[in-house]
Amino acid sequence: MRVAVITRYFPTSHEPWAGHSAYQTLRILARNCELKLFYPESQYPPLLTPQSRAGRQIDFNHRVEEVEVEYIPYLALPAISRPLNGFSASRSILSRVRAYRPDIILNYIVYPDGDAAFRVARALRIPFVVTAIGSDLNVIPDPICGRLTRRVLREADFTLTVSGDLLRTARRLGARVERSGAVLNGCDTAIFYPRDRNEARATLGLPRDAEAVVYVGRLDMAKGLGELVSAIASLRTRRPRLHAWIVGDGPARQQIADAIVSQNLVGHMTLMPACPTDKVATWMAASDLVTLPSYREGCPNVIVEALASGRPIVASEVGGIPELTDTRSGRLVPARDAEALAVALDEVLSQSWDADEIAARHGRSWTDVSRDVEAILASTLERGRSTLASHPASR
Repeated sequence: MRVAVITRYFPTSHEPWAGHSAYQTLRILARNCELKLFYPESQYPPLLTPQSRAGRQIDFNHRVEEVEVEYIPYLALPAISRPLNGFSASRSILSRVRAYRPDIILNYIVYPDGDAAFRVARALRIPFVVTAIGSDLNVIPDPICGRLTRRVLREADFTLTVSGDLLRTARRLGARVERSGAVLNGCDTAIFYPRDRNEARATLGLPRDAEAVVYVGRLDMAKGLGELVSAIASLRTRRPRLHAWIVGDGPARQQIADAIVSQNLVGHMTLMPACPTDKVATWMAASDLVTLPSYREGCPNVIVEALASGRPIVASEVGGIPELTDTRSGRLVPARDAEALAVALDEVLSQSWDADEIAARHGRSWTDVSRDVEAILASTLERGRSTLASHPASR
């Protein structure tokens, strides 16, 4: 099976951590079939390039270990061209994909990437599988993009989502029930597994007796970090050894730093930079619990990784998170509720947890994910070939 992947949900020279779940799945899938990824990168005219993108141009010759990738530019205009970006991207990559001669197309992000995949697949008369990751269905920017998103879901030969919650959304937007399904994310279980907490703390230089709450991810207020600051502030008196470490980078770093100072939490909360996967695993091992009080999620890797590491979680009851956990491995709280978050943090820190038991129930690997995706690609390809044989003019 020869697979062309069309997506921007993948590492670049500028953001080597981007598209983590796609990369982990594809690097294993590439061992079992021929696979190449085509990354359509929007490029704005120099005079119209927003300040936020200045100096952020990717290296089009960048290489990623274990996955063959080609970064291809296409012309776009800020906001104005958004409804045309799928069309423009497909025009730029069509000849490259055709030269690769794939049997099937796999896509991540429904719009504009999925629209580009749809157009290329129809031009080449091959089937395509679209994958929704969360924000592409939960945060549709305008009615035109909404209409294009629904068309991609309706026309896809198979629609994948990363959670059952997102699958229900996809079907509501037009994905066919009989040609759609959920494949939950996994993690690298060779890295994320129960480890000695004290050894991990010694490695990171953390106090051995701290009640350690760890957040790992993008620094964005929509991740509930304002509520986390408030929750830690309400607990600091009754739990003097409580300390929260926030690991990551993002646009809200200064806002969070200011909130920590204003709440007099300098000795109870610390911002740490983003780090490689192996060090993330050390942070998980060093924690008493991992938290993700986000406003919305698909199937967050940080929860999968925390549970595989044998650490309980406190997270918002949103998206696919309830599908990943239960009361035997943590607590779920309403989003945007700092008081409920504080209560849940307090409860989990007050309870004893069996790391091996948690990990045994939640040890899904990327090999498991890749196997599921490969099976869907194979069945979709077989069905597509049968359709073409029966109705050669249907595509």
